Amino acid sequence: MTDDVCVLLPTYDEAATVADVVSDFRRHGFEDVLVIDGGSTDETRTLASEAGARVEIQSGTGKGQAVREAVAEHVDAPYVLMADADGTYEAADAEAMLDPLRDGTAEHVIGDRFANMHEDAMTGLNRVGNTVFNSLFGLIHGASYGDILSGYRAFTVESFRRLRLTADGFGIETEMAVECARHGVRTTVVPITYLPRPDGSDTNLHPFKDGGIILMAIYRQAKTSNPLFYFGSAGGVSGLAGTALAAYVAYDWFANGISHNVLAIVAGVGVILGVQLLIFGVLSDLLVTLHAETLDRVERLEAEASPERRSSGSEGQQRADPPEQ
Repeated sequence: MTDDVCVLLPTYDEAATVADVVSDFRRHGFEDVLVIDGGSTDETRTLASEAGARVEIQSGTGKGQAVREAVAEHVDAPYVLMADADGTYEAADAEAMLDPLRDGTAEHVIGDRFANMHEDAMTGLNRVGNTVFNSLFGLIHGASYGDILSGYRAFTVESFRRLRLTADGFGIETEMAVECARHGVRTTVVPITYLPRPDGSDTNLHPFKDGGIILMAIYRQAKTSNPLFYFGSAGGVSGLAGTALAAYVAYDWFANGISHNVLAIVAGVGVILGVQLLIFGVLSDLLVTLHAETLDRVERLEAEASPERRSSGSEGQQRADPPEQ
């Protein structure tokens, strides 16, 4: 059954591949294919429509904004299957992605590209970057999702609405992974096939620029999910820099009799700032832990109270119903 799924394809200048991608999903039984376009200057929208997709033009720019707008305004189905329109993902993997949602074992599914990645599908630089980002994500957020940058996702609309997403560009996948870990969204990883981009299809990804955006997204999100790492890492850098500078000042003073008053002040400020940030990180981590424990207690109380409310409501209804004559 595929009428409970909306296939979501964010696009920007994907004329070389979009028709084949739409047709592939439709051949696998997905009738509701939504292409949300970011203002393509080629024939992307025309070709997508001719292939059988619903086409909408996003009001803003960037993949992240397109995904948020599509789910909020154009999706009626309970499940969303999100993929790129560049021909690197296969519709044949769709059912495996959707199964965990339908059987209730997951609310968010990530397709692991590294499970079956074709040799030329990713450059060596991109492989290294993905490995670094996945390792850093696991270190900071305490969850292992295998491939947080994968563009092949399946999720329930209800779980998506629980995520606080603000990224406009390619950082959306990273932000979704972070928010899933933070809000306890049940997430699973499914192996998929990852193909090279077809000839004539140009990537919209800029490795260094977008890599920097992704790195900052992972680090920035640590502020509320792992504040000890967020503030502690900054404090560690400041403290180490201050200590190194202080060691240089001390060496030059004792060895050569040269004083560096200004550098000594800077070194002292660096060390003090580092200690303060580390202390702030410890306190923030304590607050986050207490907040999480409080939310857990509230959720347990609500869960325990719900059956009692339903029970008392039924009893009240029975008392209110007049006896039959």
